[in-house]
Amino acid sequence: MTDEVKSEVRKDIASWAKTIVFAVLVAAVFNNVVIVNATVPTGSMMDNIKPKDRIVAFRLSYLFKAPQRFDIVVFRFPDNRQVLYVKRIIGLPGETVTIRGGKIYINDSSEPLNDDFVKETPRDEDLGPYEVPEGCYFMMGDNRNSSADARVWQNTYVVKSDILGKVLFKYFPGVPKVLYNT
Repeated sequence: MTDEVKSEVRKDIASWAKTIVFAVLVAAVFNNVVIVNATVPTGSMMDNIKPKDRIVAFRLSYLFKAPQRFDIVVFRFPDNRQVLYVKRIIGLPGETVTIRGGKIYINDSSEPLNDDFVKETPRDEDLGPYEVPEGCYFMMGDNRNSSADARVWQNTYVVKSDILGKVLFKYFPGVPKVLYNT
């Protein structure tokens, strides 16, 4: 092999190496700044998100606006911040959440929360009232009878800074499904 050919091969290898390093850096930044890519291990969010579904959450969703009731979010579990959870926001900062006969009431409303995304009939339970502190949220799973959520956590509320992103869609192993239009 001539010196000229060796030089060209080195240039090609260097070019490929730069491209690969750049792609890895872009992917790392994207995954740590823009999205959360996670697998849901349990059935606590069924029927919307099933066990082993992978989800993508958008980290920048709450940069300019506050989380809203019924948003499905990825957050740091209040009892072990090393663990990520996926639940639905039910109670907003400053609200009082009460569960009577398995139905959810906000601020002593006479009408229960319209949570028609819950496919099962919740257990006939009475819990609360839960007074959601400012800057915090009350989370519940959609599979109410089989969800370890704010009703049973030691640290009941999720601080806004622990919400990592709003779930946009799920994919694999289920059929891809957009959960929100943002």
